[in-house]
Amino acid sequence: MREIFAGLPWWVKWIAVPVIALVVFGGLIATVVHFVISLLFKLLVFVALVGGLIYIVRKFMSSSSSRSDW
Repeated sequence: MREIFAGLPWWVKWIAVPVIALVVFGGLIATVVHFVISLLFKLLVFVALVGGLIYIVRKFMSSSSSRSDW
């Protein structure tokens, strides 16, 4: 691979090739990034809902046990 880029100017290696890669694979990269972000958001919502459920159940259980002491 180094032999291919050996005689080319620096801007071909560092500007032209990455731009071409982004044009060709840009849709794929955007799809993967969108998938990862949506998965992380769904995971965050899941954790928040489970945490809220645990908080509500513990609060309800502690208040019902204090009522039974009377």
